[in-house]
Amino acid sequence: MTLSLTLACIWAVAANLIAMFPSRDFHWRAAYALIAIGVPLLGYVTLQNGPMAGLFVMVAGVSMLRWPIVHLGRWAQRMVGRRGSQ
Repeated sequence: MTLSLTLACIWAVAANLIAMFPSRDFHWRAAYALIAIGVPLLGYVTLQNGPMAGLFVMVAGVSMLRWPIVHLGRWAQRMVGRRGSQ
């Protein structure tokens, strides 16, 4: 297994461990840190293992960090709705 896939597996284990502990801010700070680490890691996986492995790692990451993605989608819909009404 390559270094990038090993790091991606460590990232996934860390994300799951973080999710097990209670948090006052509903884990948002941890999610921001995981995203900041995960995006360059996704690029590294894609560079080292190809686009299919990168797509697999991206889907795995999105499934773990689904709420930031849901809120981003809702924000984007609000922005498009405002732009259409002007």
